[in-house]
Amino acid sequence: MKLSQLKIDPEFQSKIPPLQFEEEQQLEQNIIAEGRLLNPIITWNGYILDGHTRYRILKKHGFIKFEVEEIQLANKYEALAWICKNQLGRRNLSDEQKAYLLGKRYSAEKQIEKQRDEYGRFAPGGQNDHPEEKLKTSERIAKEIGKSEKHVRRAEQYAQALDLADSVCPGIK
Repeated sequence: MKLSQLKIDPEFQSKIPPLQFEEEQQLEQNIIAEGRLLNPIITWNGYILDGHTRYRILKKHGFIKFEVEEIQLANKYEALAWICKNQLGRRNLSDEQKAYLLGKRYSAEKQIEKQRDEYGRFAPGGQNDHPEEKLKTSERIAKEIGKSEKHVRRAEQYAQALDLADSVCPGIK
C-alpha cells in the first residue's frame, strides 16, 4: 500500500495518547538510523489504527521503508475497541490514560454487543441481551484485566467526563 492511500480518522487518532516530544524525537532518530519501520502500520479499511506517529515520520522522510498490515474487523466499534485494547498494552501510559482507554474500550465493546444476535452474528438493530451463561460486557472485560466490573464501568464514566470537558474546553483532555 502506498503512503498516500493511508487515511486518518480523527476519532481513531484521538484514542491514542501522543508521545512526549523527546519520545517522538527518539523514535524518529531510530527510524532514520534503521532506514525502515520495525513495526508495520496497522490499518482497517485503509484507516490507520496503530502507527499515527510513524506515519507522520514517514511523510517527512520518504526514503524509509515500511509495511502496512490490514486487519479485518466487522465495524467501526470493533476498530475502536481494537485501538483501545492495543494501546492498553503499551508501557508508556499514565494511570489516567489507561482509565480513559479502558472506558472507551468498554463503550465501544458495548456497541459491538448491541449489534450481535444470540449466535454472535451481527443483527440489524440487535438487542444487548445477556443470557445467563454469557457475561455482560463489563464483567467480561473486568475478568480479562483482573479488575472489578465497577472499575470498568467507572472508567467509562471517567472517559465520558473527559470527552465532555474537552468539548467545552478543547485541549483540556
